Amino acid sequence: MDQNVMTIVMLVAMIAIFYFMLIRPENKRKKEAEKMRSELTVGDVITTIGGVVGTICAVKDNTIVIETGADRVRMEFTKWSVSSKGTQSVENTK
Repeated sequence: MDQNVMTIVMLVAMIAIFYFMLIRPENKRKKEAEKMRSELTVGDVITTIGGVVGTICAVKDNTIVIETGADRVRMEFTKWSVSSKGTQSVENTK
């Protein structure tokens, strides 16, 4: 009987560790990304999941229109395709 109790305790402990190390942080990242996407406004500089960088020129319900570079090309993306808000910095590795 004592062996069964220890097995159950270890199983519960492993599930708790799995939850706090993997599931909870991922849910927190998803909530932060959804909040960032819902707060997008005209003029924000964004990067899409495909690597396209541009400035938002229109915000619709589920999509945004961005303008890229000096050539002023406009593209429409769904909001879920926005990876990050703000400019990305690249460091030289020499």
